[in-house]
Amino acid sequence: MKKSYLVMAAALFLLSGCTKVTKENYDKIKVGMSYDEVVALIGKPEGCDETLGITSCEWKSGKAEVTAKFISDQVTYTTASGLK
Repeated sequence: MKKSYLVMAAALFLLSGCTKVTKENYDKIKVGMSYDEVVALIGKPEGCDETLGITSCEWKSGKAEVTAKFISDQVTYTTASGLK
């Protein structure tokens, strides 16, 4: 029984350190990239909202946050805070 707790704790520890929401990956996002290209870099977003043809998506990991705005499935604007 103790062994299964140790295995679960180790798995959670390893997964918690595997975020793609990093400064290095954020710096690779360029205007004109597709949604799929951004997802390949930093993973699936927490959520997206669409207003008047502009899709805004957010990625979060701890205090790190990235926002990208897409028009016609292309990045037009990005912001970030708390990246390491």
